Amino acid sequence: MSAVSSRLPVFPWDKLEPYKKTALSHPDGIVDLSVGTPVDPVPALIQDALVAAADSPGYPTVWGTKELRDALTGWCERRLGAVDFAHENVLPVVGSKELVAWLPTQLGLGAGDRVAYPRLAYPTYEVGARLCGAEPVVYDDPTELDPAGLKLLWLNSPSNPTGKVLGKDELTRIVAWAREHGVLVFSDECYLELGWEADPVSVLHPDVCGGSYEGIVAVHSLSKRSNLAGYRAAFIAGDPAVLGELLLIRKHGGMMTAAPVQAATVAALGDDAHVAEQRERYAARRAALRAALEAHGFRIEHSEASLYLWATRDEPCWETVAYLADKGILVAPGDFYGVAGERFVRVAFTATDERVDAAVKRLG
Repeated sequence: MSAVSSRLPVFPWDKLEPYKKTALSHPDGIVDLSVGTPVDPVPALIQDALVAAADSPGYPTVWGTKELRDALTGWCERRLGAVDFAHENVLPVVGSKELVAWLPTQLGLGAGDRVAYPRLAYPTYEVGARLCGAEPVVYDDPTELDPAGLKLLWLNSPSNPTGKVLGKDELTRIVAWAREHGVLVFSDECYLELGWEADPVSVLHPDVCGGSYEGIVAVHSLSKRSNLAGYRAAFIAGDPAVLGELLLIRKHGGMMTAAPVQAATVAALGDDAHVAEQRERYAARRAALRAALEAHGFRIEHSEASLYLWATRDEPCWETVAYLADKGILVAPGDFYGVAGERFVRVAFTATDERVDAAVKRLG
């Protein structure tokens, strides 16, 4: 066990604990804008579906119910523009972080293989590579990578942490390059429904993939769009050959989405009203925080989508973290996401309206 854990970086959030204590000591309490966990209620129709399926004494299946697969394929066609999607094109997973962390292992990667991800990125891409002994590689433009030994290419649009969105032409170019070199593409699109100043596009859109899903898989989550982080509801969609192999492996591993969660996912993907309502909440919080940060001397870069503002005062990120912690505001240091983020902080706008108002007043 120690041999495996020694491959991994220090769990980043542990480093933030002293600053959290400082923020907690504020007379009006902490405003936690660090992790980005949903705080608004789970929509009633989803709760009702979960409760209705609570009497589930038997084992669920890894592939999910027919109703779940119908919901997944239907949503991909309706929302992502996917064409001729079948059940073989979708696979539920137990939250997207589990998938990201264990994917390289489940793909059979190891020593001598390379896994690439953006220079500024969700830390679990690197963790997944290190868990299986593969070499993690960062990029600015993936088409400039040496394809030798490159077995897995992670895309992330909209980006966590920066909120940057890859345009349709750029995605098309990257997918074509990856196919030319036999590199498998996994596109993390968990924030796709949270575009503010851009309209994010999936790699499954026919304008990007040419109507073929060979060599491409998209990752989607209900954590943010439907406030279901506590449910661990997510899925992957795309190349049936890749998904079929993962299905076989995950059957052996018992990686099953709980039956009530499957039922809740069906309800969530069948309703757009709650997504629009949640977007309105986030849009208002985003506008308030952005205006307050900019008035306070921060510069916001990218941030055209997702649930974060990528902000800087042109100083080392931990100085900014400490400065805001003294005001009772906790944010994530940019270097959690790579060395290139060492002068930025990530500010989540997932706090309640009351806490966002408190942060705005403190910055004012």
